[in-house]
Amino acid sequence: MDIRNEEGGSGGRYAAEVEGHEAEMTYSRASPKLVIIDHTAVPDALRGKGVGQALALHAVEAARAGGWKIIPLCPFFKAQAQRHPEWQDVVN
Repeated sequence: MDIRNEEGGSGGRYAAEVEGHEAEMTYSRASPKLVIIDHTAVPDALRGKGVGQALALHAVEAARAGGWKIIPLCPFFKAQAQRHPEWQDVVN
């Protein structure tokens, strides 16, 4: 799955297009070393296909590569983080 990062001034989003539908995970930058994952949107047509999970994992890998931490405000991301204790190195 190809996930792209679109970053603006104070935040951005990770987006994936699958089967003609777009899913996204948005974030805000609280500081250069801290991002807040605030929303995940997966169209009904993509539910159950692992797209949201792929976006969450991408966010974790980006945080590890960038040396920052994630605050999970998004209920979906928060639930994923609880299921993946191996993410605790980057999830606050």
